[in-house]
Amino acid sequence: MVVIPGDVALSEIADTGKRIISSYARPEVVPHWAELDDLAAELNRAEKPTILAGAGCAGAHDELVSLASRLQAPIVPSLRGKEFVEYGNPYNVGMTGLLGLSSGYCAMMDCDTLLMLGTDFPYRQFYPQKARIVQVDIRVEQLGRRVYIDLGIVGGVAETLRALLPRIEQKRRRSHLDASLDHYRQARKELDDLAIGNGERPIRPQYVARMLDEAAADDAVFTVDVGTPVIWAARYLTMNGHRRLLGSFNHGSIANGLPQAIGAQISHPGRQVVTLCGDGGVSLLMGDLLSLRHLNLPVKMVVFNNGSLGVVEPEVKAAGMLSSAENLVDLDFAKVAEGTGIFGLRVEEPGEVRDALEQAFAHKGPALVDIAVNRQDLAFPLSLKLDQIVDFNLYRIKAILNGRAGEVAEYSQANLVR
Repeated sequence: MVVIPGDVALSEIADTGKRIISSYARPEVVPHWAELDDLAAELNRAEKPTILAGAGCAGAHDELVSLASRLQAPIVPSLRGKEFVEYGNPYNVGMTGLLGLSSGYCAMMDCDTLLMLGTDFPYRQFYPQKARIVQVDIRVEQLGRRVYIDLGIVGGVAETLRALLPRIEQKRRRSHLDASLDHYRQARKELDDLAIGNGERPIRPQYVARMLDEAAADDAVFTVDVGTPVIWAARYLTMNGHRRLLGSFNHGSIANGLPQAIGAQISHPGRQVVTLCGDGGVSLLMGDLLSLRHLNLPVKMVVFNNGSLGVVEPEVKAAGMLSSAENLVDLDFAKVAEGTGIFGLRVEEPGEVRDALEQAFAHKGPALVDIAVNRQDLAFPLSLKLDQIVDFNLYRIKAILNGRAGEVAEYSQANLVR
């Protein structure tokens, strides 16, 4: 928002006849040849290299895949890099971090050299402890910001890799790559098995995300609300080089999904825009439903309605505390949408998910699909510390002593039986 004082807005500005001329072309920043030699030396002596690729890899897909082929290195995308890195990439082994897969985590932990390309991945506990780390970023202030690095180079990813590739020796050893790819296939299958629709109630959010991925357009723009929708988007939305994935991607900045969808639809009126929202995020900015109706934008909202702040609640339990403030009012958002003149559908049966999504996507104007998903479905972390296990058991004891044994049973049934 830009606020302009009234007297300034009403002032007249003389036309000087001068214009600012710009081609809007992004400048290319190529490192000095000596730095490229140092980077090549680091990578050429690596025996188990891994690439962590972020949003700075936009426009560098071919160069990135070529480098991975030359190094025989697995590629671990960051969440911001997912849309630019995953598609058409035979070296992709999945994300790491709280939203990722165990395969991405292990590919980084088992490497002897980590190459960071255009990423500001913030979670230090997911960086390898013994590997050498080299980083390339166009922003000098990002170098070494998250983790100690052995070499930092300022440069755009695409132009740096183009200049670097002739200096890289073709590696033959691919044991680290093959192990990472095998692990990825196993981890991917486990996630895909959770997304199979087998008539379970409450509906698994993984199943909803998979149906959404299949029903959306090939060039859809997805916006993702902070919370569990980010997890399901990271794990189940397929990027193909044409789709976009937008979000806040900053910890705790809830309720960004619908405002971003409105902006995306206004700027791209011919594209299908789909926003994955949590019931908490929609509740916080419910007034934007009126904005959506007033502007009559054909945004499609899919609400993962689990009656709670789905990321905060397990964090509270892992800390050994009883959840209370994370509960949300049981609300039918489809009826709220209908009250504003927006097409709304409520889904409580797994067999109705696909049809409801297709109806919403076929609707000419704005539409909202409110889906009651399993509250107890836990997105497992990649690794558990002993203190977390102890604290979670403390939560279970407190819940039983406070007459909430049923909650513990539901939680166990939804997750431990896997």
